[in-house]
Amino acid sequence: MDTLASAAERLQSVITTAGRGLVGREVAVQLVMLAAVAREHALLVGPPGTAKSEAVRRVARGLGGRYFEYLIGRFTEPAEIFGPVDLKRLREGVVETQTAGMLPEADVAFLDEVFLGSTAILNTLLGVLNERTFRRGHTALLCPLRVCVGATNALPEDPLLAAFADRFLIHVFLEPTADPQLESLLEAGWGLRPVDGGDAQTLAALDTAIAAVAKVDVTAVRPHLAEAIRTLRNAGIGMSDRRIVKLQRLVAAAAVLDGRSAATGADLWPLVFTIVRPADQDRARDLLRSTLEASRNAAVGAAAEHASLGPVARAQRLERAAAELLEDTPEDAIERRRWRLKLEAVARELDAAFGQTALPETLAATRTRIVAKLAEVPLEPSRA
Repeated sequence: MDTLASAAERLQSVITTAGRGLVGREVAVQLVMLAAVAREHALLVGPPGTAKSEAVRRVARGLGGRYFEYLIGRFTEPAEIFGPVDLKRLREGVVETQTAGMLPEADVAFLDEVFLGSTAILNTLLGVLNERTFRRGHTALLCPLRVCVGATNALPEDPLLAAFADRFLIHVFLEPTADPQLESLLEAGWGLRPVDGGDAQTLAALDTAIAAVAKVDVTAVRPHLAEAIRTLRNAGIGMSDRRIVKLQRLVAAAAVLDGRSAATGADLWPLVFTIVRPADQDRARDLLRSTLEASRNAAVGAAAEHASLGPVARAQRLERAAAELLEDTPEDAIERRRWRLKLEAVARELDAAFGQTALPETLAATRTRIVAKLAEVPLEPSRA
């Protein structure tokens, strides 16, 4: 049997391999793994083409085990997800479901456009997600599901669907890759290779980590969690009691992935990702800055940093991109056009992310330098 240290090391390797080549999607990969270790579920929210499916598939393949994936539509039937009724048994008067190869027997599941499911599908899913049980007719079985990841282009406005969304403890919001990172995206995408499939030992390592979560000592961080939640409530950011209680499992899972059996202040960062709206996540980072400043994790460092810094991390990335571009102006006319487009893209992202009137002091100075540089180096007309 794997020890906690060896299990954490094996899962860290899966995270590293799965995230390789997914520019700007490291956080999504790491949070899917965090959800798996906590034996909770994650929701990826973002426009089409933001690598939601690829991030989940790469983690699932790295973990091994049985994987189920389905793109749900308005007319999807429950049998397409849970399995067809056994006709032979039906003729005998018994309603049983053939679940082989379907969601009830999966170790990892991915449901794209999950909120398009019918009432029958969503009601059955509730039992699978909450209790890890599948019930239909005379069929009742325990599901081995470690994690289910849902995906959607946008959060639902319907209160009933919003209640279903609450079953996904982690909410990850994805945006198209920023302009300054396009070259990295093109290079990484061209060389992207499939992830090697995990084996029984990798899945066993995940189960060792899951078992370790229940034994993590979270006593020391509970007062800090309670204080953070009170702070959020006072600011109008509410959380259901269910999410508050389950949040402890994410904190414990963060410690386990870091190879530790006791949670500390460094593990409070998953709190940000349990908040269901992107704007509220950003507000939480500001409100809880002092609480989150100790956030760190060797295995899921990008997620911990994103939770604790958020806009600050984005500002630092833009500053680095601008500094690199401002350092040297290309002599070649074609290269200069490309350089100018990149610099303009940084300026646009600055304005889109912060607004000209809300720029931090250092970024305001950077933007002033960008504008001056663009004025200094006018765009030459392209030659046919």
